[in-house]
Amino acid sequence: MSAQADAPERGAGRAALLAAAVRVMDRDGMRGLTYRAVAQEAGVSHGLVRHHFGSRAALIREAVLDLADRALRSTRLGGDSGRLADLGAGTTRMLTEPDNLPGVDYELILEARRHPELRPAVHALYDRYLEATRHELERIGLGDDEALARLVFAALDGLVLQMLVYGRTEDADASIAVLQDLLAQRLREDDG
Repeated sequence: MSAQADAPERGAGRAALLAAAVRVMDRDGMRGLTYRAVAQEAGVSHGLVRHHFGSRAALIREAVLDLADRALRSTRLGGDSGRLADLGAGTTRMLTEPDNLPGVDYELILEARRHPELRPAVHALYDRYLEATRHELERIGLGDDEALARLVFAALDGLVLQMLVYGRTEDADASIAVLQDLLAQRLREDDG
C-alpha cells in the first residue's frame, strides 16, 4: 500500500479522487478498490469519496471514463485530425505514458464477468472508445459505419492487450501500419 498522498488543493478534490481510484485499481485490482484505499491514495478522508460519488459503482464508472478520456487523448483516437495516418498512431503510448494504465480497463472487464453491477461501467467505457473510433473513421472519409468502427476498435483494443502481454510496442506499431494500409485501400475503392 502506498503512503498517504498530500491532500489535493481545494477544488481539485474530485479529479484527485478519480486519479487515485485509477491508481488503486491498477495496483490492487478491483477488489482492492475501497473508499478507504482511494481516500488514503488521494490524501483525504474516506467520507469525501462517498460525498463525491455516492456509491462504489459510480466511483468506478467515473474513474474508468476519466481514464478513457486520457487514453483517447494519448492515442489521438477521436482527435479530429481527419488523417488516416493519425488513426491509432499513439496507441503504443498506452504502455509508455504512466497516466494511462491500460490494465485497469481489462481488470474491470474481467471483474464485471463476476459482478454484473460493474457491467454498466464496462459498457460506458467501450461505448466511449467505439464512439471515438466511429467519429474518427467518419472524419477520415470512411462514412458512419458502425460495423467498421467495431472492427477497427477491436483491432486496436486487441493490440493494446497484446502489448500488455508481450510488452513490445514495435509489433503494435507494425500492425497499426497494416490497418492503416487496409483502410487506405478501402478509401481508394470507395472513391473509385
